[in-house]
Amino acid sequence: MARPLTRIDSVIQAVRTRISARIDGPGSRLPSVRAQATAMGVSVSTVVEAYERLAAEGVISARAGSGFYVSGPAAPLALAEMDPRPDRAVDPLWVSRQSLETPPGHLKPGCGWMPSDWLYHDGMRRGLRQLARANASHLVDYAGPLGLPALRQLLQRRSAAVGIDAPMEQILLTESGTHAVELICRFLLKPGDCVLVDDPSYFNYHALLKAHQVQAVGVPYTHNGTDLEAFERALQDHSPRLYITNSGLHNPTGAVLSASTAHRLLGMAERSELIIVEDDIFADFELRPAPRLAALDGLSRVIHVGSFSKTLSAASRCGYIAARHDWIEALTDLKLATSFGGGHLAMQLMHIALTDSGYRRHMQSVRTRLADARKHALRQLQPLGITPWLQPEAGLFLWCQLPDGRDAAALARQCLREGIVLAPGNAFSQSQRAADYLRFNVSQCQDPRIWQVLARELRRADQRPVSVVCQSSLM
Repeated sequence: MARPLTRIDSVIQAVRTRISARIDGPGSRLPSVRAQATAMGVSVSTVVEAYERLAAEGVISARAGSGFYVSGPAAPLALAEMDPRPDRAVDPLWVSRQSLETPPGHLKPGCGWMPSDWLYHDGMRRGLRQLARANASHLVDYAGPLGLPALRQLLQRRSAAVGIDAPMEQILLTESGTHAVELICRFLLKPGDCVLVDDPSYFNYHALLKAHQVQAVGVPYTHNGTDLEAFERALQDHSPRLYITNSGLHNPTGAVLSASTAHRLLGMAERSELIIVEDDIFADFELRPAPRLAALDGLSRVIHVGSFSKTLSAASRCGYIAARHDWIEALTDLKLATSFGGGHLAMQLMHIALTDSGYRRHMQSVRTRLADARKHALRQLQPLGITPWLQPEAGLFLWCQLPDGRDAAALARQCLREGIVLAPGNAFSQSQRAADYLRFNVSQCQDPRIWQVLARELRRADQRPVSVVCQSSLM
């Protein structure tokens, strides 16, 4: 059993955490001995001893008459130590790692993808067989800078179907949807910039923005899209560089952007010279297309991104960026600098699968299965007192509030011991106002053990004192 931290250990850990998170970089001056002692509520001698131990290890150095400074090159970036929380269960990286690393027998109602047997196995197999018979160069060569022309032409046609005028010369293929957003962040952001995200929003945005050392500000999301009053205040207060959002089938709420909200939002963005990144990864789950900001804006200030990992395969990934021509040129250079030619084989496989005669029928079947799964999940949630914030008409997710202010992070830890991976609300909330919310993936909610474990853990919680959490009035 680990020994408890001493006061000296606590000071050392606090300094190391700031260095690991790159809050204090090489050459940064640490707080004075007296200031650190006051801040941490310890004696001056405790801080002196802690600083001396760190100096002996070469982590910091003393300068006579000046104080202590961080030594050496920048520490390896430790995302888990940036803005550390005592409860790792609300950390977005925790959700991702538990979903990806848990043993096969674990159930994953909190993960963000469909079960493997819901994906397009037949089409992927046909594509692989076709590629195996193709010219050997198709299997081993690099792709061109923009990516496979046939797939970009297909994406041009698919974009036109939802009103987006995106010539294939303005479409750049990437390794995934996440890679697309990463390239955009590299291209447009510098440390210290402000980025707006929906609150709640996809948790990996938070981790990605943290890695870029920018300030993320949450804007409440309503049943019709962005809360426009809060959005306008954020524009005035923070002068953000980017806004990252979903228009159709918002993650995690399942809401859909309304046309009136879209028009007003674009007007505000234009006046403030804000750039919008519209993530359209769930487009093929829609029953009817939502208004697209990129269609209304004409790819002027809106950058449209997407991928097919959720419907085709997460094992062979390919994403894309549609943007104005000069930005695509710069993003292409950046892609070459960071990943060179891209996954030619994956691009070809995506093109074959998407143009396969069975893909449309496959997605019709998936949408029907999701509708049935959503009804099933709603029936199971009701007797548990877990309330959907919205009942979406399509997509994977239900955004749900626990009864009586229950702590979703604590419930997630308890259920994990029973082999159930949940997604606590504060992993999605920049403001941390979703402590009593969970995101359920209806496609992963078929096993009755999920509801049995949830019912049991909620009953146990009834026997413990319940602390009331702060809730957003917009949740």
